[in-house]
Amino acid sequence: MYTGPGGGMYTGPGGGMYTGPGGGMYTGPGGGMYTGPGGGMYTGPGGGMYTGPGGGMYTGPGGGMYTGPGGGLYAGPGGGLYTGPSNTPYRSNRPPFEVLLPYFRKRNMYSVLRLLAAHGIE
Repeated sequence: MYTGPGGGMYTGPGGGMYTGPGGGMYTGPGGGMYTGPGGGMYTGPGGGMYTGPGGGMYTGPGGGMYTGPGGGLYAGPGGGLYTGPSNTPYRSNRPPFEVLLPYFRKRNMYSVLRLLAAHGIE
């Protein structure tokens, strides 16, 4: 199914869905989801999530999390946390971000937000 640009929807051979630029959504063969630039979200084959520049979040194969410049947060493979453009490190007793990944994979964003708040990640 395809409807025209500006909020249209397309489902392709892989069962994916695409809506037009400016907040569109695409789900591809790997089950990922992508929404357009400026706060979009992409989940890829590794289960990671990426949101656009300016406060975006990326979780990669190692389970790390990165948010954009100006007070961002990065949790690396070793569980360390880093903030800000200078990547100033600090440690935390928060559980590893991996505990949240199953909720991202299920795309239950309400549960994700509750868990993020419970673990002090805002």
